[in-house]
Amino acid sequence: MRGSILVFCILFVASHACAQDLVSGVSQDEVEITSSYAGTSITVFGAIEGADNTPSTQNDVVVVIRGPTTDMTVRRKARIAGLWINRDQMKLYGMPGYYFVASSRALEKIASAQTLARYQIGLSRLMPLAMATHVAKKGEPFRIAAIDERARDGLYQQSEAVEFLSYSLFRVHVPIPATVPRGEYTVEAYLFHDGTVTSAQSTPLYIDQQGLERRLYRFAHSSPFTYGISTVLMAMSLGWLSSLLIRQQR
Repeated sequence: MRGSILVFCILFVASHACAQDLVSGVSQDEVEITSSYAGTSITVFGAIEGADNTPSTQNDVVVVIRGPTTDMTVRRKARIAGLWINRDQMKLYGMPGYYFVASSRALEKIASAQTLARYQIGLSRLMPLAMATHVAKKGEPFRIAAIDERARDGLYQQSEAVEFLSYSLFRVHVPIPATVPRGEYTVEAYLFHDGTVTSAQSTPLYIDQQGLERRLYRFAHSSPFTYGISTVLMAMSLGWLSSLLIRQQR
C-alpha cells in the first residue's frame, strides 16, 4: 500500500511539473544600426503557464542571448630578451560574438554543473565548436582568455537580472552595446523546476545596419580594395575643396 502511495505521489509531482510551460518574447525582434547608434537595450519578457504560487514550488528562469558565431585567434605573449612578443596562439572556432545570460538566482543553485554545461549556460561553460588542438588541456587557457577579453569589452555578460513581476510573470533588460557584431541572434528562455529543464523557447533577433550604413558596410566587405581607394579619393577631394574655399574667403 505504501509503495502504491509513493508511486502515486511521484507521478502527481511529475505531471504537475510537466504541466507548466514557458512563453517568452522580446520587445523588438530587430535592432537597426545607424550612424548615430551608441548602443541600446531590449526587454525579454514571458510567463509561466500553469505556474503554482505555493511555497513548495521552485521555478527558475534563465535567459540566454547568443550572437552570430565567429572564429577567434587568441595570442599569448611572453617576455623574451626584455621584450614582450607573441609566443603562442590558438584558434577557437564557432564562438559567439555576443553572449548574455541572466538568471533568477545564482546558476549553481538552479541546476547541476552537468545540466548547465549541456546547454552551455554560464560564462565558465561556454565552449567553442572546435579548437586548433586535440588536447583540451592545452586550449583551455586560451578559451578562458577569450572569454575574459570579451567580458571586459562588455560583449560577454552574466548576471542574476531576471525579475519576477509575479509568481508567473518575468522580465529582463538586455544591454546591446554599440560594438556588437551584426547578424542573427537567438534569444533562449529556459524554465527550470527543481534543477531540471521543463520548458524552453527560442526567438530570433536580428541586428543589422539600415539604409546608407548598410550599403556602405556591404560594399566595404565585398570590395575592400575598391572601398579603400574610394575613401582615399573622397578624402583628397574634400581636402582640396576645403582649401579652395579658404583661399576664396581670403
